[in-house]
Amino acid sequence: MTMVTGLFRNRDDAERGYHAVLERGYEQADVNLVMSDDTRNRWFPGDLQTDTDLGEKVAEDAGKAGGDGALGGPVGGAVGTIAPVVAAVCVLTILPGLGLVIAGPIAAAVAAAGAVALAGGLVGALADWGIPPERVEQYETGIRDGGILMGVKARTDADARHLDQEWKACGAEHVHT
Repeated sequence: MTMVTGLFRNRDDAERGYHAVLERGYEQADVNLVMSDDTRNRWFPGDLQTDTDLGEKVAEDAGKAGGDGALGGPVGGAVGTIAPVVAAVCVLTILPGLGLVIAGPIAAAVAAAGAVALAGGLVGALADWGIPPERVEQYETGIRDGGILMGVKARTDADARHLDQEWKACGAEHVHT
């Protein structure tokens, strides 16, 4: 399986990229997201209605991480039909100097790295996706600048090519398979 990754600069582009994944037959739990806590608060604030699938994923995952605003505010909005799928997703906020929100299967890998190696955990988790160090640096810079990193393990080469094309059409930068 090939990991497809891309950096989205705003919520609308990320929503379109997210829907491209869902339309290809993947589930919400297949999607990895990495963003800064500031980005989460700007694009997915807990006090606003989460009127999109991606917004609901972020808000619901925030509730799973503590339910008391542990990721930047109270959780709001209707979860609807994605709740059973999202229940399998792990999310955490990494606070010690990083301020990252991580959703999806990658969150478990970062959590497994332990509190001492949180920064290395993210770099290591991205490296486990097959991302070379120079690209990890691009993504880290993009995340610090307010971007949303999305990653999905493509089941087939055809899926990888399709998502690569769709994400680029949605405005994603640094899309790689």
